Amino acid sequence: MQDLREEMASVWRSASRLTAASGGRCVMFISAVPEEGTSSVAASFALMAAAKSDKAAWLVDLDLRRNAAYGAFREGFARGVGQPGRAYDASLRTDPIYAVSSASVRQGSANASTKLLAVHEIERTRLLVTRFRNEMLGEGQRVRLRTQPGWWGAVRKAADWIVVDAPALSESPAGLAMAAQMDGVFIVVQADATGADDVANLRGEIEAHGGRVAGAVLNRIGSDARFADRLAG
Repeated sequence: MQDLREEMASVWRSASRLTAASGGRCVMFISAVPEEGTSSVAASFALMAAAKSDKAAWLVDLDLRRNAAYGAFREGFARGVGQPGRAYDASLRTDPIYAVSSASVRQGSANASTKLLAVHEIERTRLLVTRFRNEMLGEGQRVRLRTQPGWWGAVRKAADWIVVDAPALSESPAGLAMAAQMDGVFIVVQADATGADDVANLRGEIEAHGGRVAGAVLNRIGSDARFADRLAG
């Protein structure tokens, strides 16, 4: 993962034009295929949002099994930013945005399966980053995401910005499941590499699932990350 904040001024301007019906603004970054730099774009944008927030910004990583966003901050990918600190329960007293295949989780608590998503403060920022507590799962258990408007409403009350890092569509439909909860969805495209058909198909899928495509981020992985007013096709 790379720190792209210096290259993302145009992306910030475009996202700032989005409006929320109530509470904080919620944006998603997603790509059609892996290795487009989506996580770098999402984490960098989240840091920018945190710096401009009165409350906080949340970075929600929908790839629950990998927790790549949390891992990148722990490894110090961003300049002038501290480590993930104390963990808090991210359930926000609502039904969680995931379901596990069995109610049996480690530690045996009756409601333990609703406490698997944590959020960590990133030191020296107003950013919080989610981490799924995979260590709490029992052997053979599986996790799936589910749409929970109540949870999204609760996090909008807690933060000025919610930034969602979604896995590539070719790997997971997780982003599509949450698209309708977003104020805008940005498609991340590695410049001169991603096919126009892939982008067009992803746009169609997002819109079919109730999402609003706000535009595309052309990403050259460290040398350029800018907003494109029009998508290919």
